[in-house]
Amino acid sequence: MKTRFQSYWKIVLAVLPWAILCHQAALAQTTWKPAGDKMMTSWAKEVTPESAWSEYPRPQFVRSDWKNLNGLWSYSVTAKDAETPKEWSGKILVPFCPESALSGVGRLIEPTESLWYRRDLPSAVSNKRTILNFEAVDYNATVWVNGREVGKHRGGHTPFSFDITDSLKSSDNELVVKVNDATEAFQLHGKQNIDPKGIWYTRVTGIWQTVWIEQVSPAHLADVDYACDIKAGTLQIFPELCGGVSTTNRVRATASFKGQTVATGEGSSAIVLQLKEPQLWSPSTPNLYDVKLEVFGTDGQVTDSIQAYTAMREFGKIADASGHLRFTLNGKPFFHWGPLDQGWWPDGLLTPPTDKAMLSDIEFLKAAGFNMIRKHIKVEPRRYYYHCDRLGMLMWQDQVSNGTGKKRDQNHSPEWTRLKPDPVDANWPIEAQQQYILEYQRMVEHLRDAPCIASWVPFNEAWGQHATMEIGKLAVELDRSRAINIASGGNFWPIGDVADEHKYPDPGFPLEDVRFKSFIKVVGEFGGHGWPVKGHLWLETEKNWGYGGLPKSMDEWKERYQKSMRILNDLRKQGIAAGIYTQTTDVEVEVNGLRTYDRIDKIDPAWLKEQAAILFEDAK
Repeated sequence: MKTRFQSYWKIVLAVLPWAILCHQAALAQTTWKPAGDKMMTSWAKEVTPESAWSEYPRPQFVRSDWKNLNGLWSYSVTAKDAETPKEWSGKILVPFCPESALSGVGRLIEPTESLWYRRDLPSAVSNKRTILNFEAVDYNATVWVNGREVGKHRGGHTPFSFDITDSLKSSDNELVVKVNDATEAFQLHGKQNIDPKGIWYTRVTGIWQTVWIEQVSPAHLADVDYACDIKAGTLQIFPELCGGVSTTNRVRATASFKGQTVATGEGSSAIVLQLKEPQLWSPSTPNLYDVKLEVFGTDGQVTDSIQAYTAMREFGKIADASGHLRFTLNGKPFFHWGPLDQGWWPDGLLTPPTDKAMLSDIEFLKAAGFNMIRKHIKVEPRRYYYHCDRLGMLMWQDQVSNGTGKKRDQNHSPEWTRLKPDPVDANWPIEAQQQYILEYQRMVEHLRDAPCIASWVPFNEAWGQHATMEIGKLAVELDRSRAINIASGGNFWPIGDVADEHKYPDPGFPLEDVRFKSFIKVVGEFGGHGWPVKGHLWLETEKNWGYGGLPKSMDEWKERYQKSMRILNDLRKQGIAAGIYTQTTDVEVEVNGLRTYDRIDKIDPAWLKEQAAILFEDAK
């Protein structure tokens, strides 16, 4: 009897954890569902509180000891200056913003309000430091752990983290986050708008990328940078240890290619690896080297281990036989052909519904014959750049702007004069300018080691354009290995590497202007040929639009597209080094995408690739 009784409780105790998990999963499913009746992508049905962005968020700097904090959090909305809520309004699915359907909330947050989040945290771990990571929170965030403020962050588009070790307890830990978001004025908010219409979209507030924690030893890697020399076959690795470089710690780097070790070296501040017959990266051969980094303590034991990757490739410029400057990749002329890509989603807004959904855009563009993407006024999750790195897709990375779509004035944006001489800058307050520079620096430091990034674009179409020469000089100093396109579409100032014209619907450029002789000449936006697809429109009753008016048939659309491609090819032969077609997808009432907003292909990518072939027919 005693034995049977003991066996019974053994079974109960074995099954109980699974029963609890099943109950929690069932409860989560019944307390969350997409909000509202907005358009959804096919991937939305795959989103659950357990699966929401469960992938490791930092592919170029991977630790095994981490925990994803995405899922259902408590939330509340209060007056802007209110204290921490004593009661919570309900559940929100992180990392989706409350304005999105996939958050389960579907509520606009006003500039006069504060958005609050709350969830439990895991317990402290002996002899380890706990780092709390936010991939992106829009815009002003304050974070508390167990009632103790652990940090603030201002800026909505790049990651930040706090060491929360000293605020953790052995159990019952609480995380609270407060967010304020003005959206407009001098704040860098990109295409968000309080009153969305035309080229301006629904605003986003709060957490919109993954939140996670990792456990690290006191002596650990904080960052790593790379530089390569493809001619010498050397890969330089610059590890940054927490608290700065210490002579008592050493770092070992091991590089491998397709699973085979090719080089190893050690150092504390710089490690040089000699690679025999380096395998170069390009869109046609996206070769990546895996890098393992190990930190050794004074006792010779490994205190930290990172799995990373990098590539051997080199960007540059060269004059052709007619004296026109061309982009180069690995020392050879390379025409950049890509789409304008907004990265917006009907169900998640700035946040793609899933990693697979995000990947689908890149795969479509690759199949359509593009070799580059201009990431427009948005910084994507790190996994986006990882997919571009491994698939072979160059990237022009825009800085997030503060354009509002309202009447320009000298307080925010100057008159847009494109490539005309003698442009005028806006006059920003010093604090706003410093914040702009800080956010630009963060973006470059955040993404500088992504092999795919070929160019930085600080300004677009005079949106918030100010101190252009000063910021241009800073951009050049921050990264001399990539082209600086100071202002896509103007206003043009003689700094950086690129002169960029926007012209719709067909491409154009003032090639006769001698001011651009020492710059790479590009058409940074053109096309925008619209085509509405019934049943796949954000707002069926609104005026959905494309540049040049909407064609009457798909055959007419194809004729317009082919005409634009012929003109671009003629411009290429006369000195144009890149073309950017608007755009990858529809966005809200813009219907000029190659895909609908919910990612239905309007055009066969194989047909698009056939049209692009003329841009490369004489490539050597």
